[in-house]
Amino acid sequence: MTPTPFVPRLSRRAFLGAAGATVVGGALRTGPFGGAAAASGWGHRRELTNPLVLQRADAQIQLADNGWYYMTGSVPEYDRLAVRGARTLEGLRTAREAVIWRRPTSGTMGGYIWAPEIHHIDGRWYCYFAAGDADDLFHIRTYVISSPARDPRELRWGDPVRLVTAWDTFTLDSTTFVHRGTRYLLWAQSEPGIATNSNLYIAPLASPTELAAAPVRIAVPTLPWEIQGFKVNEGPAVLIRNGRVFVTFSASATDARYCLGLLTADADANLLDAASWVKSPEPVFVTSEATRVYGPGHNSFTVDEHGRDMLVYHGRDYRDIVGDPLFDPNRHTRVQRLYWNDDGTPAFGIPVGNGPLPVRLEALDRPDTYVTHADAQVALADPLRIETSQFRLRDGRGSTSFEALDAPGLFLSVGADGVVFAGASAARFVRRPGLANARATSWQIVGARRSFLMHDGDALRVGVVGDRRAAASATFFVR
Repeated sequence: MTPTPFVPRLSRRAFLGAAGATVVGGALRTGPFGGAAAASGWGHRRELTNPLVLQRADAQIQLADNGWYYMTGSVPEYDRLAVRGARTLEGLRTAREAVIWRRPTSGTMGGYIWAPEIHHIDGRWYCYFAAGDADDLFHIRTYVISSPARDPRELRWGDPVRLVTAWDTFTLDSTTFVHRGTRYLLWAQSEPGIATNSNLYIAPLASPTELAAAPVRIAVPTLPWEIQGFKVNEGPAVLIRNGRVFVTFSASATDARYCLGLLTADADANLLDAASWVKSPEPVFVTSEATRVYGPGHNSFTVDEHGRDMLVYHGRDYRDIVGDPLFDPNRHTRVQRLYWNDDGTPAFGIPVGNGPLPVRLEALDRPDTYVTHADAQVALADPLRIETSQFRLRDGRGSTSFEALDAPGLFLSVGADGVVFAGASAARFVRRPGLANARATSWQIVGARRSFLMHDGDALRVGVVGDRRAAASATFFVR
């Protein structure tokens, strides 16, 4: 089963999200959108390429107060905790990785080590992780180590402390966040009397290693897309924006059926009341055959160097797996832009696949409208599905072509009459400074010095720019 993603209509207001905030490193971080780089997004496209880090599952990336990005995740051997850091997201690809803790050779915590997360709390780093025992690998419980170091890669981590919950049962995937002055813990656990592999729970924290109250169950896997292979809700991640608290979570088995669901609570609601949380009826992020990313899941959120929201997750490059999916090592860390719907909810789109991140072309003089394809038709539109307005730029010999993200092999093409359509033959363009706005971009057709990609109402064509109105119609923001 490959469910259809739930993607409402997008808008510029929700995309900018100027009044919102994002949870980064356990604190609220506002997301400023502005400046030339943020407006064009061009530098972002040039730098970031997927997969970002090979063979790192359950990835967590955060931008710390010192301006560095730190990343951790599950290693294929499930035997250690490792952290890498870099000044940019792309820099994480080749960054030095420090092993901050290794499992013992016997006894407690000598089994599988899963899904670490690091958080900076009251001047200390804390790493939450799940560990089994040497004689019972799946006796998974949650433990915490901490460090006073400024940099979490420094080897100053103390001994693990058990994080005790209401039941001595399978427990994993702890994350923490602050909202309205209260620090919470979110995690996955198997509850006695409920026939599932794991549900989601929330509780306030008395300290980074101790609950302040009994946990509240906020999600149980019951929907068809949550119970494929296993009945799983796990890997919660928090995003606070637009007056709401969003919690993504992963569901089903860790093969191609793995996917993301979404819980939503009003920011003014009591987060410890299960009735405050509403689960989206469909998954929000699923396997894509078009982009060949399978089993996208166990995500986190961060912001890029321009303050724009980024989705971090893992996924495989192939569907078929030999043996237990948990022991297939090729769940790679991936990143992509997170957009916003006009109802204020996150718009995930589809996994963007390998290669440079795709872009969207927004008309300078028609805000909220993007170059969009529907099969062979190309128009300027407010797309219902974000992936129809995403294109991968294919560079070569000083020019660029535009390939549809959700239909590989389909390019922007130009007919003899100058009309733009989607076809197998790629038109080639040269990027120029925006004719009507230097912070934007214009696209000159190769071989025609004065002819540019432009729109005439909703229609796309290539034509000669002869006046200011034409210059505006030939200028686009690269989002």
